[in-house]
Amino acid sequence: MIKNMSNFSVFVLIMTMSLGLRILLVCGENINGNVSGYDFPSGFVFGAASSAYQMEGAVDKDGRTPSIWDTFAHSGYMNGATGDIACDVYHKYKEDVQLMVETGLDAFRFSISWSRLIPNGRGPVNPMGLRFYNNFIDELVSHGIQPHVTLHHVDLPQVLEDEYGGWISRKIVKDFVEYADVCFSEFGDRVKHWTTINEANVFTLGGYDLGFQPPARCSRPFGLTECSTGNSSTEPYIAGHHMLLAHASAARLYEKNYKDKQHGLIGINIFSYYFVPLTDSIEDEIATQRANDFYIGWFWNPLIFGDYPDIMKKNAGSRIPAFTVEESDSIRGSFDFLGLNYYNVMYVEDKSSTLQSENRDVVADIAIKLHSVQNDPSIFEYPITPWGLAGVLEYIKQHYNNPLIYIHENGQRTRRNSTLEDRSRVEYLQAHVGTLLDTIRNGSNVKGYFTWSLLDYFEMLDGYESGYGLYYVDLDDPNLKRQPKLSAHWYSDFLKRKEKASL
Repeated sequence: MIKNMSNFSVFVLIMTMSLGLRILLVCGENINGNVSGYDFPSGFVFGAASSAYQMEGAVDKDGRTPSIWDTFAHSGYMNGATGDIACDVYHKYKEDVQLMVETGLDAFRFSISWSRLIPNGRGPVNPMGLRFYNNFIDELVSHGIQPHVTLHHVDLPQVLEDEYGGWISRKIVKDFVEYADVCFSEFGDRVKHWTTINEANVFTLGGYDLGFQPPARCSRPFGLTECSTGNSSTEPYIAGHHMLLAHASAARLYEKNYKDKQHGLIGINIFSYYFVPLTDSIEDEIATQRANDFYIGWFWNPLIFGDYPDIMKKNAGSRIPAFTVEESDSIRGSFDFLGLNYYNVMYVEDKSSTLQSENRDVVADIAIKLHSVQNDPSIFEYPITPWGLAGVLEYIKQHYNNPLIYIHENGQRTRRNSTLEDRSRVEYLQAHVGTLLDTIRNGSNVKGYFTWSLLDYFEMLDGYESGYGLYYVDLDDPNLKRQPKLSAHWYSDFLKRKEKASL
């Protein structure tokens, strides 16, 4: 594995080594500071996002068993950082719900820890885990905050990984659907927004191709960590295939057994950059479409059209599984909304001339070189590129029949111990919500926006070195004291102007 550097630096190194990033400075945009939540359509929700392992802590309390994220963190991939305590939301959830109320959130997006709810991956439900999530959801609802729940946010129960390889086995479909069934049954009377899998595309690439995310499966020469097992040429496609089958099966179960009674919505989430041709050459334009097909189309083409993009099937060949007619019919249309995570822009250069004929992995199949708006490790914060968000949404509108979208993640990265005067985050949020309003007025079917994140959580790419939160969490304080940043005050003012206007 790669040691002695933050995982964000590892990520930069990964992209530099595998995809050949270099930095291109892009001027950010800004918006009129007078824009508020009141300007958005009626019913539009604003919230903040999180995940179980990143916020809960209490990893060995009250019957919870390890997930693949526990194993990954304790194996040294995070330079000693773990989510063992994280923000201790497991014990401090009432305090944190009060922060949401004070901020003025309409909704809060979080995930359920499968191994806290069902410690063996299947079978008996853990009553203490069930009690925690019931209490947490009740606390949100009692304060008028919509719970938006993700079923799988990287943290598959380790017992299922050990037993049959987790997502690389078709057995996962049955176990995932049974887990989803428990969640729908126990929480669906209050939860009206379900996301099956978070960042399905990043999970396949990071977990099964490059190996820099749990469960750290990869193979040489493609893996960028010292993976002990895996096959980068085949497993990403197999895992992604099973995720689509599991999602569709869970969605069809919800549609059949719960939707008429609970009146909820279900979807799946992906991550996307806004891809732009590096030059005006035909080759770079084709490569940009290829990037969109592999990042977005990998999951959304089957969901909307019933099959993978043609270029994926051509380049991956027999390494990508095929859907049966029945599977295609089940997957097509198996969603009420699609979740999108967006942070910044990537410029695409064609590299198809270097595509190898054998032992290709997903990165080689895409055959592009990415030029990032952020590559220099000394530039810690994301450039402010809201026009990229507008570009992604326009692409989705034009290519995928303008589906209902929730922006599930969007936020600014800063150093965790930086000042509470996080003006760059204010500028980032202000610019993106303003541009989002423009895209909605231009016809994009977006119904919600969730900033990443409410608190400074344990982060996937660099543990506790960075913070995305509206609230700083003091890790040196035994009580993990929360302190509002300037961005918390800005977001609160933005949202409360909406409340005042409706009075």
